[in-house]
Amino acid sequence: QVQLVESGGGLVQPGGSLRLSCAASGSNFLFYRMGWYRQAPGKQRELVAIITSGGHSNHADSVKGRSTISRDNAKNTVSLQMNSLKPEDTAVYYCNANNVITSKDYWGQGTQVTVSS
Repeated sequence: QVQLVESGGGLVQPGGSLRLSCAASGSNFLFYRMGWYRQAPGKQRELVAIITSGGHSNHADSVKGRSTISRDNAKNTVSLQMNSLKPEDTAVYYCNANNVITSKDYWGQGTQVTVSS
């Protein structure tokens, strides 16, 4: 079982940047595909980006070109660099770990990102 702790959320102005980080512990990090999801008020949780243990990544169209997911397998961390932020990026961002063997999902507690002037 893996435990996930996010950090880095906050209030940022439109056009600004933010970097979210997620620290994983309790299990072999390489067993997990890592991802970031977000949920805005009144909306369903949606995928932002995912990255495999080998470093292959995929980003949602809504953030493609503005965000980059990365992971450090030595430090058991995954990060999401977000640039050119828009008000519609406002949401609670969740770190996700998907066990590639069992397909079980694990979630962090979430971190609030608010884009507003």
